[in-house]
Order: sequence, then structure tokens, then C-alpha cells
Amino acid sequence: MNARPYAEVIGDPIAHSKSPLIHNFWLEKLGIDAEYRRMHVRAEGLEDYFAQRRQDPDWRGCNVTLPHKIMVLQHLMKYDESLSSVGAANMVVPGAGALTGYNTDVAGILEALPVSLMPAVSTVCLIGTGGAARAALAAFRQRNVARVSFSARNRGVAEALQAEFGFDGRIGPLTDAGNFAEADVIVNATGMGMSGSDRMPPALLELIDRSKPGATVFDMVYAPLETPLLAAARAHGLTAVDGLRMLVGQAAAAFELFFGQSAPRAHDSELRALLTA
Repeated sequence: MNARPYAEVIGDPIAHSKSPLIHNFWLEKLGIDAEYRRMHVRAEGLEDYFAQRRQDPDWRGCNVTLPHKIMVLQHLMKYDESLSSVGAANMVVPGAGALTGYNTDVAGILEALPVSLMPAVSTVCLIGTGGAARAALAAFRQRNVARVSFSARNRGVAEALQAEFGFDGRIGPLTDAGNFAEADVIVNATGMGMSGSDRMPPALLELIDRSKPGATVFDMVYAPLETPLLAAARAHGLTAVDGLRMLVGQAAAAFELFFGQSAPRAHDSELRALLTA
């Protein structure tokens, strides 16, 4: 069997990833003879992974998911502008002997939270301080968000992010009631609630009942699609945005970098039905 060009997604864990379904769906629609895979890579295996892939002429690059979005930076030779504005990578592409890092998560977040749901001068409650949170902060900056409050396990990291991205706002623990009460938009940028990961603390879910009427709740987790956080938001009459919107949006930007053609977004309804079947 002849080798085919391929890209893949790496992470730990990785079995939950829907990226192969998305990219292979688009490859089939466009008739491109290539494939997209998933690869379980632990933190201690990143160096060997990239050393091997750089020698493979069929490798077109990889998406990077939890928990490697910041750790992967030490293995890159070049940073695209999209990465530089975030400080975390969600994809790596080879070329001219160098590995270049990109971040398409910002594009995915902006697609998931259009201006109708996150207008300028919004107040946002951000749960988390990792690579996905960094992408969210870059998106908020593009949207001219007025205020970002952090609900975080590590106050020091939250303070550093607040200073780096230039936002005013409260900094509190995960269960800071004030952050929820003042927010127009609540964003979960952690893996809490994801299949195989830590559950969302019940005390945090209870804070949804204190949220501002009409608020939007966006959970970046997409497995399961209806997370406990989104279920609580719907029960309280809030607008709930699932992680598939971000996932498909960021994947479309990545697809063109991997395979040289625009993703066929005219088939989005069919794709979503496939992803939620």
C-alpha cells in the first residue's frame, strides 16, 4: 500500500478527540487522498515524537490538545503570529527544515462566540489559566472585552495572565460567586467535565443559579457534548454554547494549513449530525 499524506492530533488523553472525524469528513468531501489520525503522546514523549515525525515526508503536521499546548513551545523553531499573540500552540506544521507553531483556537473561540453573544464591553468570567485560557484571552482582546475575572486554582498564574493580557477584573478561586454574578459571558477553558477527566465541582455548578439573567455560558469541552456546566446553564434559562462550535471553527483554520485547501463549510450541518450521532 502506498503511503499517503497525513496529519494528526496529539494529546494525553486523546481517545475522546473528534478531530479525526472532522478532518477525514472534509478530506472525503474534497476528494483529497490523505488522512487524519489521533496519536496518544505523553509529555515525556514529545521530544521523540517530533524527532520521528520530522523525518517522515508524508507528515503534514499535528494539532495539539491538552495538556501540551504550552509545553510544545520548547520543540518549535518558528512561531506564527497567531501563536505569538497567545503564547500557546494548538498546531505544528513542518516546512523548510523547521517546525512552526500556530494557534487556531482563537479563530474557533470567535466563531463560537459571535458578536451577538459577546459584544464589546462585555464582562467575562474565565475558568482556567492554561493554554486554552490564553487563547480565550487573545480572543477577548480582539473583541474589546471590558473586563475579565478569573476563577482559578492558581491565583499567581491568574495574576500573571491578567497583567500580560492587560485586563482588569476579579481574581478568585473556582467557586468565586462574585465572578459569576457580574459576568455577561462565562467560559470554561479547562478540561473539567470532560470524559475521563476531573468532574466539574458541584459547588461551581451551583453558582450558575447566581449568574446574571441573559448571560452566555460557553464550555470548550465537547465530550460529552452536554456537559454538566451547560446543563446547569440551560436549567437556569441561560444561553449555552457547546465546545463543538469552537472545535469545528479551529479545525477549519488548521485544515487549510495541513492540506492546502479551504474546509468545505457548506456541509457543516451534515458534519454536526455526524459528530453528535
